[in-house]
Amino acid sequence: MTSSSTTSIARVLRCQSDSISFDDATETPSIQCQETRDALKLAAHHLVDLEDVVAFPTETVYGLGANALNPTAIARIFSTKGRPSDNPLIVHVSSLEMLKSILPEGYEIPRTYKKLMDAFWPGALTLLFPSPPETSVVPRIVTAGHSTVAVRMPSHAVARALIAVAGVPLAAPSANSSGKPSPTRAEHVLHDLGGKLQVILDAGPCAIGVESTVVDGLHEDGNLRVLRPGGVTVEEMERVLASDINPAPKVMVHQRDFKDEAMEQAPTTPGMKYRHYSPAVPVILVMRRSLGEHTYNSFVDLVQSLFEDLGDKPKKIGLLAPSDSSLLTQLPSPPITIQHFALGSIDDPATSAARLYDGLLSLERDGSEMIIIEAISEDREGLAFMNRVKKAAGSTKYLCLTSD
Repeated sequence: MTSSSTTSIARVLRCQSDSISFDDATETPSIQCQETRDALKLAAHHLVDLEDVVAFPTETVYGLGANALNPTAIARIFSTKGRPSDNPLIVHVSSLEMLKSILPEGYEIPRTYKKLMDAFWPGALTLLFPSPPETSVVPRIVTAGHSTVAVRMPSHAVARALIAVAGVPLAAPSANSSGKPSPTRAEHVLHDLGGKLQVILDAGPCAIGVESTVVDGLHEDGNLRVLRPGGVTVEEMERVLASDINPAPKVMVHQRDFKDEAMEQAPTTPGMKYRHYSPAVPVILVMRRSLGEHTYNSFVDLVQSLFEDLGDKPKKIGLLAPSDSSLLTQLPSPPITIQHFALGSIDDPATSAARLYDGLLSLERDGSEMIIIEAISEDREGLAFMNRVKKAAGSTKYLCLTSD
């Protein structure tokens, strides 16, 4: 039996991340704040004893966690989010010992994985590991029946401590209704899923703001395939691998460096198949210069073309763009109002990525009837930013400005 209710409002429990530390040798947490300790114990009780789901912060986005070894609890993730059953989940662990407990007996972690784990675990890196359906302790509902399981160790102190206190790995997608922007604050979770949850752990905004990077390094050629770009950049991984492995394996990005139609139809990891990250209002991606489609010569022309039959009816348009974007020098006049949500400077893709989901959710909440997102360069964290934006946008428009 569980205590969940679809009509109750979740309890939001504040946690102090800086009150938690980990022993490097034992990988166990020490929690100095009593309020935080009590919140984690209550959340663990819901996860283990009540087979319930709990929303909790990670360094990437807020997650909706359940006991990864309990099919009944995992089913609650899918029903709470409205998530398709063929979309696999990522398993979160708090220690290397916990990782080993879900891997095949005698499995030897590849050298490339060890290098990446040394550099980026705990952190925003998810790795695919073997998980043979006939022998794995991880239920098929987690892997969508695939022979691999995606695993990461979060660096957020509250997330890692929750897993340790619960004593079980947690399967955890983002804590939002399926297809909507991922939450980066507890209030985002409360607004979206608060009526379906019992417990939300609140430790403030997420530092990275986009989901983890997912890497498949299980191919015979030894190269790494980035199935979903995220909080760990391709450039960072390439530097780590080149520093110690000669020749260094290639780091190839799905859709940029390779395609796999079979995997796209039956994804082995989240974020590959379905349209994601979209608010309830239309989203338009604006890219510079023509790629063959009609190109606008000014931002004003582009916006006015979207509302040719507007007349005198006021329109509030949300704009997600860098703080130093040239679009801000050519805004349309009333009855169109542009509501700008700054993404940081053009040369700071990490801040743009961190602010993306918060911007989408904030502009929607503040009454924008449409959201326009300006494209940024697809390097460093910009690769993850553009991956999410392309999935969120319903259409793409092109600008070729004389100032470009």
